[in-house]
Amino acid sequence: MARKSRKSKQEGDFTLILICIYRVFFFHFALYLSIFIFVYIDGIEVEVDEMVEPEYVDEDDDEFEKDGFIVDDLDEEEDLADGDDGKQKKRRKKRESNKNYLLDEDEYELLEDNFPGFSRPKLGSENYKRLKKARMDADEGPSMFFDEEEYDRRGRARRTAEEKLKRTIFGDDDGSFLEDSADEQLLNEDKLLGEEDEMADFIVDEVETDEHGGPLRKAKVDKKKSRQAPGVSSSSMQGANDIFGDLDDLLIKYKLEPANVSRYDEATKLKEKKLEDEFEPIILSDKYMTKKDDHIRKIDIPERIQISEESTGPRPTDDTSIHRESDWILNQLRMGMVPWLVKGGSRTTEEGNELSILKDDVKRFLELIHVEKLDVPFIAMYRKEECNSLFKDQELHEGDEESQHTSDQKPILRWHKVLWTILELDRKWLLFQKRKSALQLYYNKRFEEEQSIYDETRLHLDQKFFESITKSLKVAETEREIDDVDSKFNLHFPPGEVVVEKGEFKRPTRKSQYGICSEAELREVASKFGYNSEEFGLRISLEQMRMDELEDAKETPEEVASRFTCAKFENPQAVLKGARHMAAVEISCEPFVRKHVRRIFMDNATLSTSPTAEGNVDIDSRHQFAGIKWLRDKPLTKFEDAQWLLIQKAEEEKLIEVSIKLPTPIHDQLINDARDFYLSGGVSKSSQLWNEQRKQILKDAFDDFLIPSMEKEARALLISRAKSWLLMEYGRVLWNKVCVAPYQKKGLAPRVLACCWGPGRPATTFVMLDSFGEVLDVLYAGSLSVRGQSVNDQQRKKNDQQRIVKFMADHLPDVVVLGAVNVPCSRLKEDIYEIICKMVEDNSRDVGHNMDGVSVVYGDESLPRLYENSHISSEQLQSRSGIVKRAVSLGRYLQNPLAMAATLCGSGKEILSWKLSPLQSFITSDEKYGMVEQVMVDVTNQVGLDVNLAVNHEWLFAPLQFISGLGPMKAASLQRSLVRAGCIYSRKDLLNHGLGRRVFINAVGFLRVRGSGNATSSSQFIDLLDDTRIHPESYSLAQELAKDIYRADAQDDVNDDDDDMLETAIEHVRENPNLLKSLEVDAYAKSKKRETKKDTLSLIKQELIHGFQDWRREYVEPSQDEEFCMISGETENSLAEGRTVRVTIRRVLPQRAICNLESGLSGMLNKEDYSDDCKDDDLTERLKEGDILTCKIKSIAKDRYQVFLSCRENDMKSDWTENSQAMDPYYHEVRDTSVSVKEKPCKVKELAKKLFKPRMIVHPRFKNVTIDEALELLSEKELGESILRPSSRGPSYLTLTLKVYNGVYAHKDILEGGKDHTDITSLLHLGKTLKIGEDVFTDLDEVSLSLRI
Repeated sequence: MARKSRKSKQEGDFTLILICIYRVFFFHFALYLSIFIFVYIDGIEVEVDEMVEPEYVDEDDDEFEKDGFIVDDLDEEEDLADGDDGKQKKRRKKRESNKNYLLDEDEYELLEDNFPGFSRPKLGSENYKRLKKARMDADEGPSMFFDEEEYDRRGRARRTAEEKLKRTIFGDDDGSFLEDSADEQLLNEDKLLGEEDEMADFIVDEVETDEHGGPLRKAKVDKKKSRQAPGVSSSSMQGANDIFGDLDDLLIKYKLEPANVSRYDEATKLKEKKLEDEFEPIILSDKYMTKKDDHIRKIDIPERIQISEESTGPRPTDDTSIHRESDWILNQLRMGMVPWLVKGGSRTTEEGNELSILKDDVKRFLELIHVEKLDVPFIAMYRKEECNSLFKDQELHEGDEESQHTSDQKPILRWHKVLWTILELDRKWLLFQKRKSALQLYYNKRFEEEQSIYDETRLHLDQKFFESITKSLKVAETEREIDDVDSKFNLHFPPGEVVVEKGEFKRPTRKSQYGICSEAELREVASKFGYNSEEFGLRISLEQMRMDELEDAKETPEEVASRFTCAKFENPQAVLKGARHMAAVEISCEPFVRKHVRRIFMDNATLSTSPTAEGNVDIDSRHQFAGIKWLRDKPLTKFEDAQWLLIQKAEEEKLIEVSIKLPTPIHDQLINDARDFYLSGGVSKSSQLWNEQRKQILKDAFDDFLIPSMEKEARALLISRAKSWLLMEYGRVLWNKVCVAPYQKKGLAPRVLACCWGPGRPATTFVMLDSFGEVLDVLYAGSLSVRGQSVNDQQRKKNDQQRIVKFMADHLPDVVVLGAVNVPCSRLKEDIYEIICKMVEDNSRDVGHNMDGVSVVYGDESLPRLYENSHISSEQLQSRSGIVKRAVSLGRYLQNPLAMAATLCGSGKEILSWKLSPLQSFITSDEKYGMVEQVMVDVTNQVGLDVNLAVNHEWLFAPLQFISGLGPMKAASLQRSLVRAGCIYSRKDLLNHGLGRRVFINAVGFLRVRGSGNATSSSQFIDLLDDTRIHPESYSLAQELAKDIYRADAQDDVNDDDDDMLETAIEHVRENPNLLKSLEVDAYAKSKKRETKKDTLSLIKQELIHGFQDWRREYVEPSQDEEFCMISGETENSLAEGRTVRVTIRRVLPQRAICNLESGLSGMLNKEDYSDDCKDDDLTERLKEGDILTCKIKSIAKDRYQVFLSCRENDMKSDWTENSQAMDPYYHEVRDTSVSVKEKPCKVKELAKKLFKPRMIVHPRFKNVTIDEALELLSEKELGESILRPSSRGPSYLTLTLKVYNGVYAHKDILEGGKDHTDITSLLHLGKTLKIGEDVFTDLDEVSLSLRI
């Protein structure tokens, strides 16, 4: 058998040699043949009746595997000898045979389901590529493999033998065509930029003409680059070199050869259509490959601005519109629409009429956004001088604002809240104007429809209404005012009946009382009351001075009304009531009146809360709603935080009642002022009767319509304010998490050993990461945390310790980060420290000095757990288990919190599940992500992104979407282009990677280009200024400053004409930062007459001292309180002294009992804290394992993760609210003894519910009910019926309730045995034995039967 194998191997080697010789011979033959064809047969067209497709080996001759090694061109030569008919038949046969391989996705799945051995062609396999190219050729026409010269004027083609040989040698890798497309885009970029582009000298592109006048492309090639072209495998390269020698010329031609497929628009359209047909829309959306994404990528406007304009429409660029908008925005800021801005001290006067924010700066900011299309981070960094007042009142997170101008102190990150606020107001203004325009069009259309229906009298009245409404719409400045105008329009121009086609059903319409009165022509009666609603509104809002004195009708109201009686209004009183209703409704819908009442109501209204009967029982001193249980007359203006959201939630749960009202004096004053402007001054009896009618109208208008509607608006306003505050708080927490600098050891990026505790399945896992966050090794140690004392347990633990010692000795981590999730993690930390100490002692010479000083720090696992279950983790760590993904995220978060948080900001937006605030459920996902984007954009652009480093480490590319000018779509495209390029050596190279000029200007200053990643080993020059935050537009300023410093410091004369002088000056300044520290920016700017560039010069000074210095605050290990919160999962509000908790007894000793809280913490209940009547009895006689108690927390030992408890009656009754939380100054509890007596049964029931613990028992007679519910169920049953239910004594007991007689019930305790008291699941199930007194049973059926007997 072996001999036969060796013989077959020799035959295979001989065959391989023959094939190599054949390939050498055929290469030379094809080369000479091609030269002959080009020289003598140039210009001859080959007529082909149909499109030529890629040549494949005939199906009958396909005896060997097509592996890309055996040349298939013999068949093609045979085909050339055949006639035209033979060619068409053979090609048709090949196409039919190829189609057999092109199956749909459903067919592939069907084959896999029915044939276990079947496997579809892999994406990377050679056969699959050939099949894929066959399909592309069939769909798109001319193949991308053909040269430009091979096409005749009709688009037909034939591949030469030389090209076929090169295709066979180099394979069919698609990467080459990506490179071709990139290079072709490179050449086209110059045409877009223009010849006068200051950056054009960085793009090398020479175009010459050949002998026929056609364009001939040439490009400079860096000799230091690898000879291997993208898209060519290393094995193919090696084989080609062995056979043919140096192939540099062929590789250059292969790399720079244009991708002809892009020149055929129809083929491109077919390809795009095919992409949409092949993939689900959700997949294309996740990968940013939809038509919309492609459209956004192509437009040279910052992505976030494009997305914003999708909803608002194009931003106006004319000066008039921007001027109007800046006035509106400044007015909104003065009105206190941004509470945090007013509270922060932005007002400069007590009257509040002036802001430190200047109108000219707001206008300039809008111009930069609307006209120049600059993103917020760019304006904040490089246009600060043009809108300086927008930066003065920002709240610094640490230090003083003055410290920002001192070069000795590191700058800090700034959250540009004012800029983002103005941008949000800009969006609201555009939507505001869009709605006004839409409403005006609708009003015009409705008014035209009305003109064809009513008579001239009604049309004249409608004309007055329409003009008034149009005028009010133009001056409306808020959404509420627009709502008022719309309400008035719908009152006077109600929507008409829709014309119904034949065969359709007419939807029933409901007429309002106002419409019924209007149809009865009671408007004429209403006009007799005096001023109409518009005139009254102008007077009460002081928009118009007092008119002529109102004259009353000589007739009494009833005499006038008697002329308008009808079937619906049978008497004068009914007519007057209807007329009053019309007048009251018109007043309540008048915009001027509503604006006046709204201002008074919002400034003076108060809110009060009181508990319901159920809320009085449920809400104790530690309840979430304890602080809002009794509020009395709290002004609406005093609601500054999210308190209203809690009130709203408590009201929805029917625990409290809420009332919003206007104080009686303010209400009476409002009514009296309205009477002064609405009543007449007549003294006759008739005038008095008319005034009585007017008083009733005002009462109805204000009390029945205006005040209730203002209460609804007040609720909406409180929701808006609370959400605004909550969003800022949400953003503040996120800001504090992502503003932490990477963990560093001696100024270097650390090698991190990440550890995640596992219960056994999965086991505790250690993952070693290098300094760039890439996985080096994984170790599972399931027995490290074993606490058993048996020999086997100790041996397994010792084995794991030895494995960890070797693991750490091999990789030498700089820091160990341990995920803090539960109490066992604290013991795991001690075990790791013990291992490190042992390594230092036993191997002091080998690894002791490296391991000495290695810290073990706790890490929060909340974000790593989101990453573990995210889609992006499956892409980045495909073959890794869940706990490994979690550990990788834990370590990377320590290395770069910003990048790790940005990783979860992809298409899935998993970051929204990150619990940052206990109240974040009140805000929507869109609102949360808007704040996330705001924070991430500010932090990312001030930190910057190392492009070349991210090319080698994909996860570091995550913040790219938040770079100024970019977004998810543009960032994804840029990332793909950069990865293909491998590295860049200049910022201006970014123009060759799909960035338009405008986006490039926005983004380039925040993208760091230095000798990292693949550029580390390159000797190509990289400008030092590209490794700073200095924008290329300011490079001349930086060079000038460096020259001045260098000239002042140099001893010899400096030659300004020297080409290397600039580079030398910058290097000299970077190496001697003390030269810049003494520079006075103000004086230097004045000497250079650049006073308007002070902020830019300050930035240049900082960056020349230390380019891209990390402005984030340094990492600090978690405090003891933070560690306690991470391990216990509790907060200061959920676990504090005096809070009532439920505990389970785990062990009972004579003097104390050890308990477990639901969070996993250990509790200690001493004998003296168990009962008020302390006797000599031991606790063992009173408590048993598994008992559940309700206790109060006496104290917390956070260093030991232990709480001390008490269940004494006096302690349970005492109210420990002192110092627990700051009470609201408007909190006033009202105690009513009569109510408490009525609610006593409710408290008893509530206590029973708190002690009630549902059990996992399946039996016909078992019910998870309380004693009261059991008695209610048995009340309708026959005598002798019984119910089994959980016992209040704990999970080790059941209670049987038996109906003895009507109203008489017996309760028997059943003791369960055979339970594992360390397992909570076992406690909830039925015990193995059941004991009643001295009788023992095995199941519940026996218990029921014994009772019946």
